[in-house]
Amino acid sequence: MNVLAPNRTVGQDPMVPRSFVIERVRKELSDTYTMDLVPRDGLPFRFEPGQFNMLYVFGVGEVPISISGDSKVTAGISHTTRSVGKVSAALNALQPGDVVGVRGPYGAPWPVADVHGMDVVFVAGGVGLAPLRPAIYWVLAHRAEFGNVAIFYGARTPEDILFRREVQQWRGRFDMTVHVTVDRATGAWSGKVGVVTQLIKGGGFDRHNAVALVCGPEVMMRYAAEALGERGMPKQNIHVSMERNMKCAVGFCGHCQWGANFVCKDGPVFSYDRAEPLLSIWEL
Repeated sequence: MNVLAPNRTVGQDPMVPRSFVIERVRKELSDTYTMDLVPRDGLPFRFEPGQFNMLYVFGVGEVPISISGDSKVTAGISHTTRSVGKVSAALNALQPGDVVGVRGPYGAPWPVADVHGMDVVFVAGGVGLAPLRPAIYWVLAHRAEFGNVAIFYGARTPEDILFRREVQQWRGRFDMTVHVTVDRATGAWSGKVGVVTQLIKGGGFDRHNAVALVCGPEVMMRYAAEALGERGMPKQNIHVSMERNMKCAVGFCGHCQWGANFVCKDGPVFSYDRAEPLLSIWEL
């Protein structure tokens, strides 16, 4: 579901961004930053966990970025961005007080509002934890409405663990399970080493009454979905975020067409029974 309407006035051009001021910038990793933005017009900004915005750096260009903050906070928004191209590098070079353009929110959200009473499994790889974080916030804010909650997170090295302080706080809670693994141990790391799918094999959820939210590199999501399936979780209960090739965000340009779907309108969150046939097509 797209909840663009609450953030726009009637008749406003969906291609025209709102101006937001950077309130704070936090360096998360060597190439990854989180920006807290507040609207210059003072109007609230509402979104659902899993949706994304188009962020515009004036004079440089526009890029789709998932929202990584709390959906209950309407006074501003947070985005976590890794420098992987010209626009994202320009975003990460901005400072508090600078202005960016924001269009959105767009896309289908994580189905956290529709799975009450079920176990919830979050599977994240690398910076894929950022798009999942709003859903984690939502589930923890409504903790009594869910069964077991588990986070399985994989990073390249201990230095690449995103939101390290928050991950430590989540691991300290008694009402959820958090497991972290790295591909390569460095320094004094004494935790698990290996791919995130090994964590899934350990279980910790009711395969007959659980939903999985998965975000990370596409190859990681495919193997994670396979591991969840091997544990007995139905494909329709597994959801992945396909953030690829989005340009206009409103289905005009066709740049993100994925089979019969447009990622910007029909995604970025897809159930795996819909995504799997397309993921198996080479170079689609």
